[in-house]
Amino acid sequence: MKHKFSHFICSTCGAEYDPEEVTYTCPKDGGNLDVILNVDAIQRDFSPKNFMPYPEASLWRYLNLLPVHEPGCPGTPLRRAGWTPVYTPKRLATKLGLRDLWVKDESPNPTASFKDRASAVVVARAMQIGAEVTVAASTGNAGAALAGMAAAAGTQAVIFAPKTAPAAKIAQLIVFGAKVLLVDGNYDQAFDLSIQATENFGWYNRNTGFNPFTAEGKKTAAFEIWEQVLRERPEGSKPLAIFIPVGDGNIISGVHKGFKDLQALGWLDQMPRIIGVQSTGSAAIANAFHTSGETIKPVQADTLADSISVDLPRDGVRALRAARQTGGSYITVPDEAILTAIADLGRVGIFAEPAAATAYAGLVKALDDAVISSDDPVLVLSTGSGLKDVKAAMQAVSEAPVIEPTLEAVKKAIAWKK
Repeated sequence: MKHKFSHFICSTCGAEYDPEEVTYTCPKDGGNLDVILNVDAIQRDFSPKNFMPYPEASLWRYLNLLPVHEPGCPGTPLRRAGWTPVYTPKRLATKLGLRDLWVKDESPNPTASFKDRASAVVVARAMQIGAEVTVAASTGNAGAALAGMAAAAGTQAVIFAPKTAPAAKIAQLIVFGAKVLLVDGNYDQAFDLSIQATENFGWYNRNTGFNPFTAEGKKTAAFEIWEQVLRERPEGSKPLAIFIPVGDGNIISGVHKGFKDLQALGWLDQMPRIIGVQSTGSAAIANAFHTSGETIKPVQADTLADSISVDLPRDGVRALRAARQTGGSYITVPDEAILTAIADLGRVGIFAEPAAATAYAGLVKALDDAVISSDDPVLVLSTGSGLKDVKAAMQAVSEAPVIEPTLEAVKKAIAWKK
């Protein structure tokens, strides 16, 4: 078949477009576009047991469920994005009083964050349509992911990032060879500037909540959760509750899209409950969730979790629906709880950046507020490595003592063990 997807649908007005008609958002109202797979063709040719063209441990095992062609680039980081581990930290489960707890850790991705999923698929799309330059606005992770995937594919990336982005993330952008432009403003201003540059220079834009193929990359996490956790659950079990950190809304909407695709194919019996977690300092979507409509009002974001610090979420409507349509919810947590979550996850060997730890902080609050109960199966999506923001990590723990090079000093320092 010429296209692996049949058409686009606007998430706002429902207008439909052929694959060649549009590139980014709905021309009528600017709504985000959903990519609609050619379900009939997939069902005719594949089943849950034989849909994977490659046994490789990456998101490309799902190539037959993705709206892009084979990207090539064997032996490169582009082929290693996705297929991240799911852990079962028993001590955390016991501490929280949960029967079943999984943590899906995205830090093993090539650039150490969930955003590699979207960037890998967008770069594949860019190669497919012959785009020479791909551009993105980012507080760090999305830009690093694009820079890394573009470097692996031998293409050019341009990144607009707020000058306040963590130094470790900016370092990744530069090392990967991207053209980095630090904007004297916030993420939203960098986003708007990247759109202007796209229109002026004819670049291909990767921005989340703008390019429909970003959600297609992120939906692969849902496919993995289906394979790693859901297919092992006994029939009649309570639905899995998935906690996801939310900024612009594209990760949660992408995960929701993945589960919807599986249901459309008839391969998923029970939809998980999707619970979005935002910082109280950047809670535009959570605020809207607790009203009756879909109007997202901008906030003045102020949180140490830079990856989810957004004034006006660009994928807010679909992010709302991800919770509402699955019986989920939205929870907000303060920065102090996020720092505590970093330390709690660290004590079971998971090093999470602030945005990633936000999901776990949301789980703690959900239990306190009886949003979920102890017998609910729970999965926490930890979206990025703590090495992305060492400054924040150091705020979550006590400083290491400096001692004299003597055994007596060691004995004094470890007196707590008595």
